[in-house]
Amino acid sequence: MHATRRDFLAAAAGSAAALALTPYAAYARLGRAGAPLRILVLGGTGFLGPHCIEACLARGHHVTTFNRGKTEKRTGHTFEDQANVTKLHGNRDPEKAAEETEPEGPDNPKGLAQLAEGEWDAVIDTSGYYPRIVRASAELLAPRVGQYVFISSLSAYGDNSTPGDDETAAVGTMEDPTVENMGDQFQNYGPLKALCEQAAEAAFPGRTTNVRPGYIVGPGDPTDRFTYWPLRIARGGEVLAPGAATDPVMWIDVRDLAEWIVLAIEQKHVGFFNAIGPEGGSTMGAMLDACKKASEQDPALTWVPAEFLESQQVSLPIWVPAEGEYAGFHTRSNAKAVAAGMTFRDPVLTCRDTLDWFPKELERRIRVTGEMMAEAEKAGKPAPQMGDPTQLRAGIPPEREAEVLEAWRKQQG
Repeated sequence: MHATRRDFLAAAAGSAAALALTPYAAYARLGRAGAPLRILVLGGTGFLGPHCIEACLARGHHVTTFNRGKTEKRTGHTFEDQANVTKLHGNRDPEKAAEETEPEGPDNPKGLAQLAEGEWDAVIDTSGYYPRIVRASAELLAPRVGQYVFISSLSAYGDNSTPGDDETAAVGTMEDPTVENMGDQFQNYGPLKALCEQAAEAAFPGRTTNVRPGYIVGPGDPTDRFTYWPLRIARGGEVLAPGAATDPVMWIDVRDLAEWIVLAIEQKHVGFFNAIGPEGGSTMGAMLDACKKASEQDPALTWVPAEFLESQQVSLPIWVPAEGEYAGFHTRSNAKAVAAGMTFRDPVLTCRDTLDWFPKELERRIRVTGEMMAEAEKAGKPAPQMGDPTQLRAGIPPEREAEVLEAWRKQQG
């Protein structure tokens, strides 16, 4: 389905309440903590952040959020009705605080100075990408916060060629650690995350929890990398499956990650943790079987080897060839996190909940695109360059998938 500009503007004029996000699954199974904690969340309005807040609230903790107040307008994660949430608007970049000539507010937030007087048991940093900015918040908070939980990434590692590597593997480096861009091929992302880890640890020595997730999936995922597969299986027909059914693949449900982050705070787990699952690993075949069970569909899978996909210039999300420089990409050890209490829900549940969530997410994307176009038109500005919100942000379009499958059949005779 392709939406027109008129469709976008019409959606923007509709009721925001009617297009509200599907509520996240309750964290009631966690139960209440023995003693409530004060937890500061830097960010908290995107994907992982809201789940962390929900998990904190389910345990009876008080949450303070600190962000610009802009992303929440698009995602709907405002937490306005939560008595245990205190909201602060501010820009965590010390070089981008509110201008003195303008009134303070979400569109012109103050800087980190708002955090100079509060005290918290822990801080969850979901929005740190550059070491200078992480250093600023960590150094400011160090005297008045007990634990710094930094959300890093498995991309922090410098090499993915060794299967089974654990947290002791070397991280990536940069020739110029002051660079503040991701690079033309996103090559700086991992090394920058590693530098952010070091900045947090320097300010909170022995009190830092560096969490290294891989693919974070489930309800709320804005990337569609995992979401593509449950939706594709549910659509039926012949499915282009990459590589072999035995190829390893690892991910973590965002709710499992959020629950463990709260546990790590309550139990004061510090150090480095590979936050990835399932516990014993998984395979591409097992993941697609979970998608089948979730959708109650059983389409035919045609497994196409990596060499042919490369010749067709096709890449599919989550999966990578389990060889060469990527031999260890989907086999990193999660034993340390599991020993510290990390658990993983049934992949079928992750797939099913993703399928249930996505229709409302599609409505939200259409609405937000319409709002942004309407805002630009009202301000007399050029329309923002945005993709079609009705199309998945990852995966392969149906017509291209059919072409590749036909080409594969011809090659096989």
